[in-house]
Amino acid sequence: MNKNITTIVALFSALMVLNTTLSAQEVKKLSVNEAVTLGLQSSKHLKIDQAKILEATAAVEEAKNNRLPDLKIGGAYMRLTSAHIDMKRAQEQEEGSGDGSAVPEISQAMYGMANFSLPLYAGGKIRYGIQSAGYLLEAAKLNTGNDEKAVAYNLIEAYANLFKAARVIDVIKENLAASENRDSSFIRLENNGLMARNDRLKAQLQTSDIELQLLEAQHNYNIANVNMDLLLGLPETTVIEVDPAFIDQGSDDRPLVYYEDQALQNREDIQALGYQQKAAALGIKVAKAEYLPALALTGGYIAVNVPKFLSVTNAINGGLGVQYNLSSLWKTGAAVKKAKAQAQELSASSELLADNIRLQINRDYQRSILTKRKIEVYNKAEVQAAENYRITKNKYDNSLVTITDLLDANVALLSSKINVLNAKADAALAYQKLLESSGILPAQH
Repeated sequence: MNKNITTIVALFSALMVLNTTLSAQEVKKLSVNEAVTLGLQSSKHLKIDQAKILEATAAVEEAKNNRLPDLKIGGAYMRLTSAHIDMKRAQEQEEGSGDGSAVPEISQAMYGMANFSLPLYAGGKIRYGIQSAGYLLEAAKLNTGNDEKAVAYNLIEAYANLFKAARVIDVIKENLAASENRDSSFIRLENNGLMARNDRLKAQLQTSDIELQLLEAQHNYNIANVNMDLLLGLPETTVIEVDPAFIDQGSDDRPLVYYEDQALQNREDIQALGYQQKAAALGIKVAKAEYLPALALTGGYIAVNVPKFLSVTNAINGGLGVQYNLSSLWKTGAAVKKAKAQAQELSASSELLADNIRLQINRDYQRSILTKRKIEVYNKAEVQAAENYRITKNKYDNSLVTITDLLDANVALLSSKINVLNAKADAALAYQKLLESSGILPAQH
């Protein structure tokens, strides 16, 4: 009696744990567009890019602040110890008299001052600096747009992997059910003495192999699902249900030159590099501006109080100030060479990027064609495998082939179905990659 109660309690506990696990898993059906939209919102990479845009925006504001005046104030209070002051008056020197008023003992001094400076001309450094910061801000925005397309493709790739993992499970389950039904039939035949035990064991061995394939497929699906959850910012227990229409997304038959032209017009990394080149050209002008003097409107105020000795108030001054650093004559040349070298580096990088993009477009275009042709071949192979299995099954039913031939035909049919499924998913993904390389992958918002 106690043993039965213990068994019931254990079974009830197991059911409770299973129910809790299932209830904790939320099933979320997502199309590929919905997944991309959700993934872009939670992308860590794009959040970093947004921070870079804020940094570049602050750099523009900082450059504009250089046009504003500088206002500095300062003051000090000082204690003096045994200060010796010897003041010579011209009248006393002329008369040769040594008598004069006694100099007071000075033990402290105070002063305060304010200085004002408004730059009027700095050789163009301020104006060029503002323009350069503006170009770098535009480059940062374009780099973010380029990264957004890359993130979108990575999300589509993860979705495709999850799609393939889920559909492979369906195909294997279907084949496993057919194999188990066949095993049941073979057991009845063996019990009636119509089948050798060895043949029945061969069939069951294949069923076991299919079960192992199913376990492996479920493992791959679980990993792909967790990866997708992390990319979308969802809890890791969320089960994502993929859209079967993913592999039906259309492609086009446009020529290679179309995608090359689109890439050169729409790739934001090329445009960003163009803005960086403009900023580098201004960097040369900023460096050369060191050869020129600086002109500023200046003003100031000073107050001094030395008790029992000196008091100065309302000492206001103003005027124009000119500053020229003579050392710039021999120091600025190196800065100009450095700026020119940076501009040359960006120019070469632009040419290299254009070549790499053409190569990437060619590679992705050829891959898109290859994946579509693979679908045609795998579709033929599936039809052939199905017909081969039908013929082999008829021959086996008429004792014309062995059980091994039948099982081999079943394996070939299962493999062909999986190949067709993977080929269709790969073709859909290859087309999305071609769009991403061309800079025309639709932004998902």
